[in-house]
Amino acid sequence: MSTATADPALSRKPAASRSVESGTESETTRQIVSFRLANEEYGVDIMRVQEIILMGKITKMPEVPDYICGLINLRGHVIPIVDLRKRFGLPAQENTEHTRTIVVNVHDRTIGIVVDAVSEVLRISAEQIEPPPSSVSGVDHNYIRGLVKFDEKLLILLNIEEILSQVDQTKLVGSIDAAN
Repeated sequence: MSTATADPALSRKPAASRSVESGTESETTRQIVSFRLANEEYGVDIMRVQEIILMGKITKMPEVPDYICGLINLRGHVIPIVDLRKRFGLPAQENTEHTRTIVVNVHDRTIGIVVDAVSEVLRISAEQIEPPPSSVSGVDHNYIRGLVKFDEKLLILLNIEEILSQVDQTKLVGSIDAAN
């Protein structure tokens, strides 16, 4: 296993985050890391994001769901990598120079999620978050926290804690413990 390389352009703090909120920042303002996946915009709370890295060598694992790519060694820590395209049932795509892994903290564990490209950091207010329509919410879509309207587009806000099912988490913990 090789260590993934951090993307120097993304490790710097943005000079100015784009604000989608008018007025001053309040206690209900959240920062969201937005990213692209199959030409749609998604977002995850910045407080869950540890770092954004370039794609590295992934070690495949047997007997895991197909959306779990495998494991990487990130500075001595073994972390699982989840392909969000596969997790969401989207068509596969070859990695490009824009493909990134967002390293997030979920349930006291660190995982990486593969995305097509990282866009920017947005500031949104709690009032901008609308619940997902009942036609898409449910047991299979509990990883959708809500929708955010901005610039005449929609951003799908993810509940990153629900990306992996409890069964998948249990399998991964065993695999990671065995790798360490």
